[in-house]
Amino acid sequence: MLWREEFSIHTAEERYVTRRQFGKFLVLTSLGMLAGNLWILARSIWRRKDAVGSQRIARVGEMPVGGVKLFRYPGANDSCLLLRTGEDAYAAYSQKCTHLSCAVYPARDGKRLECPCHEGYFSIEDGRVLQGPPPRPLPRIVLERRDEDVWAVGVDAGGRES
Repeated sequence: MLWREEFSIHTAEERYVTRRQFGKFLVLTSLGMLAGNLWILARSIWRRKDAVGSQRIARVGEMPVGGVKLFRYPGANDSCLLLRTGEDAYAAYSQKCTHLSCAVYPARDGKRLECPCHEGYFSIEDGRVLQGPPPRPLPRIVLERRDEDVWAVGVDAGGRES
């Protein structure tokens, strides 16, 4: 048959991958992963350079002790929690769990923040992990009191304040 002479592909040999083909695949895959990681690094450096502005969150005394207020900071897609922990004490954290980005919320007892996805618990005082799979504490929103207002002025993501 004429077509077998022109297309001399042996199906039995086609199943095997040569070392050269496998090496080429590994090199190209590694280069693709390197390019992806470099892109992620460049975006994180670029994002850090963006100045985070300040934003008024609440009036002092607007919330009762133990009260919670949702707000967005530093961007429109970054939801955060403002907690009034004492008569003159406030704390604010990102609402994204550091494990799989599920939303955290205050527990009924008011002593911790809970992540319902995998039972992660965070301290209200400093955002540290109390229990569960989250690998890092919650990013803390740096607060400042100006006259009778509470302002968000930065984000402290575990020692990196911006």
